[in-house]
Amino acid sequence: MKQASKSRRGQIFSIAMPVFIELLMGTLFGMVDMIMIGNSGTGAVITESIAAIGITNQYMFIGLSLVSALTTGATAMIARYIGAKREDKIESVVRHILLLSMLFLAIPIAVFGITNTDMIMRFIGAEADAIQTGRAYFRVIMAGFIFQAFNFAVFASMRGAADTKSPMRINMAVNLLNVVGNAILIFGLLGFPRLGVTGAGISTAFAQVVAFVLCLRYLLRGKHHVKLTGKEPFRLDKNVLYNLVIIGVPAAVEQVLFRVGILLYVRTVAGLGTAVYATHQLSLNILSLSFTIGQAFGTAASTLVGRSLGEEDPELASDYMRETRRYGVYFSLIVAVLFFFFSKHVVRLYTGDPQIITLASGVLRMIAVIQPFQAAQFILAGGLRGAGDTRFTLISTGVGVLVVRNVFAWILVLMRGMGLTGAWIALMIDQLIRWILITYRVRSEKWKHIQLR
Repeated sequence: MKQASKSRRGQIFSIAMPVFIELLMGTLFGMVDMIMIGNSGTGAVITESIAAIGITNQYMFIGLSLVSALTTGATAMIARYIGAKREDKIESVVRHILLLSMLFLAIPIAVFGITNTDMIMRFIGAEADAIQTGRAYFRVIMAGFIFQAFNFAVFASMRGAADTKSPMRINMAVNLLNVVGNAILIFGLLGFPRLGVTGAGISTAFAQVVAFVLCLRYLLRGKHHVKLTGKEPFRLDKNVLYNLVIIGVPAAVEQVLFRVGILLYVRTVAGLGTAVYATHQLSLNILSLSFTIGQAFGTAASTLVGRSLGEEDPELASDYMRETRRYGVYFSLIVAVLFFFFSKHVVRLYTGDPQIITLASGVLRMIAVIQPFQAAQFILAGGLRGAGDTRFTLISTGVGVLVVRNVFAWILVLMRGMGLTGAWIALMIDQLIRWILITYRVRSEKWKHIQLR
């Protein structure tokens, strides 16, 4: 029994740790980028630049969320095919996921963003100063989004095959390249022009192109489960399409509801003014550090639950679900302590503005309280997606983000006048509600009986 538990722990950490390192380094590099922007000009320009990045991210995250939803099906299917010893089906899944994500998501979203930049930024809540400062940044990021979406699809396929080290290596390399490029183009080093936030966008887009080249090289080398050999002509496979539909469509609807909820929430916060929104964006950037734990162990849960169900061993899937949650919560408590006791020190890395430091450090203490529930919810939802149970995660997101978060934000921010604090209390309530719903679904064990073709 102890040996089996030790083996499970080893498999969990062998998948989760590369993802954790990858996401952690990506988040830290993102923090460095934001720190560079925070020290790149006068106070007004810095505030407008940070706000512009936040506005751009909202639209970009809609696109990435839809791509991620579609690729959820690829992760679950590849994990199950490996568990069932059907590796011959994997290349067909990879071909389908790349074709669909490019033609129906990445290219249309990028083109729409580039041709309607001002309208989108204004709709999300950007004021005129943020639009003026961030217009070029938005368009450059949208061009890079096409390559980023391709990379997302490849990484999801790799993780379904339990290969989390390759995405880690690729992402760490391009993130380092991005940071160097940002320093050069933001501040005008080595003879390059000083481009500020636009330079950050150019560097980020170029890094995604480099990642695209590395991903394509990985696929064409054909040394792993995830590959493109071209030995067989491509044909649409109704079984693959069916699986992508029953897993991907609910996941896509979930992400649409999530992003609609976030957009409404962002508009509420953006209405408090550019300075408050910039503080909110800094807090979200720091919060993303804590997401890495749930995402890493959630990836492990998704892969191992899917593989166990492919092996027709639902009890093993339950064991993986419980153990990934336990380890993830342990790690989240460490982050909670850091955020609670060192909040001001963390915020000072970004800015010396005393108003922002006071506001953001208070937000970080609230983030600390919610950490264990957030991590558990992320991880268990990852396990459910690995089982193909994306319908219930859709329900929990619709209830939590779209309804609960926005209703409480409206009450606390607009009616009670609690400002940014009220907005983050609403976020905490949303996280708690989703944790309750997801935990209930896992305990029902209905996810064990979902069948894929």
